[in-house]
Amino acid sequence: MSRIDRRIYLVSRSPRRRELLKQIGVHFEVLMLRTTPEERADVDEQVLADEAPADYVMRLARTKAEFGWRRVVDRHLPALAVLGADTTVALGDEIFGKPADAEHACAILERLSGQEHCVYTAIALAFEQRVEAALSCTRVRFRKLDAAEIRRYAATGEPMDKAGAYAIQGKAACFVSELSGSYSGVMGLPLFETAQLLNSFGYVLP
Repeated sequence: MSRIDRRIYLVSRSPRRRELLKQIGVHFEVLMLRTTPEERADVDEQVLADEAPADYVMRLARTKAEFGWRRVVDRHLPALAVLGADTTVALGDEIFGKPADAEHACAILERLSGQEHCVYTAIALAFEQRVEAALSCTRVRFRKLDAAEIRRYAATGEPMDKAGAYAIQGKAACFVSELSGSYSGVMGLPLFETAQLLNSFGYVLP
């Protein structure tokens, strides 16, 4: 296929997801969704009652992809597939999203210290009436962290806007004693699952 045949829309503000798509040769345009009050319900990221972490990220990824496709149709944009993704960190069934502030980041990291947690990343691809999704689950174990280093890390600002209050590709890499699963999934886009999903829609990667 030609370069234009491999283009998709990415519904994400994450620079890490953009870097990962470029890594595997996917050509994309970022599709920004408006956040007016009447639209917030379509991308509501609140966890539902008794919702499991895997179900939560799968629901959000599908919602983002479906909502993105509706935007393509409504705006009369070129008909390209829409990729949505969502990542969360869970300790058992307890879900840790993005911290509200440095104090919240410290509290999350204290909970993860010395523990094995799971990073769930779901991806979904929407095109016309078809929506398919895939899930990556990676087990990550942190060594025991002391309070001072947690505060120092939070003060760097790196935990902000990161699920679980850490970036494995950044300074938090030194916290990880074990990892089983997808490193790119922990970053926010599992490349194996992404490539498989794109292939299933007929996108041929280099």
